[in-house]
Amino acid sequence: MNWKHAFTSSIGKKLVMGITGVSLIAFLCVHCYVNSLVFINVESFNDAAHFLGTNLLMHIAEVGLFAGIILHIVQGLMLTFQNQKMRPVGYEINPGNKSSKWYSRSMGLLGTLILLFLVLHLWHFWGPNRYNQITTGEEISLYDKMQATFSELWVVIVYILGCIALAYHLLHGFWSAFQTLGLSTSKYRPIIRGIGYAFSIIVPFIFIMMPIAFYMHWV
Repeated sequence: MNWKHAFTSSIGKKLVMGITGVSLIAFLCVHCYVNSLVFINVESFNDAAHFLGTNLLMHIAEVGLFAGIILHIVQGLMLTFQNQKMRPVGYEINPGNKSSKWYSRSMGLLGTLILLFLVLHLWHFWGPNRYNQITTGEEISLYDKMQATFSELWVVIVYILGCIALAYHLLHGFWSAFQTLGLSTSKYRPIIRGIGYAFSIIVPFIFIMMPIAFYMHWV
């Protein structure tokens, strides 16, 4: 398979989706760990945020992360449109969850909702921090920024809805990524599915608890 087929063929698109999907899962693990430090020790959270915000290697990885996100979105949309084009007429009788779960059939919609949530998230935190670094050479206090941002109820609600969309996206995407890469064999499939279900619940739950905890003044 050449580079052209990797981005145009159905198999190539799925392979790219699998690779970028696993990469984004790894990022979620790191992001979740760092943010969960606010529940344990504020200084540890600030130190971790400072390291991620000033380390050159992290900045390089950040570029790769954004590239992976964009590629994942583009390939996902292309696969969605391709599937719709192949089946322009819907089923006369909708099989519903008998053939697949609703979230498996709604990955495009869930991905779009997550994209909108991601834009808001970057606007709240990453953007202001990078702008302040460029203009003043100083970082903002992300802990203080979280306190201010999550003091508004509508923001907390939007973040909760965004994390719920992420949870459903992961319920299908986690297992699907490993299956596409050929790692979900019959021997390990139950284990990967179990880890996927746990990951899809625990990680979004931790993300949900952060805005709630700030809004309720628990941290």
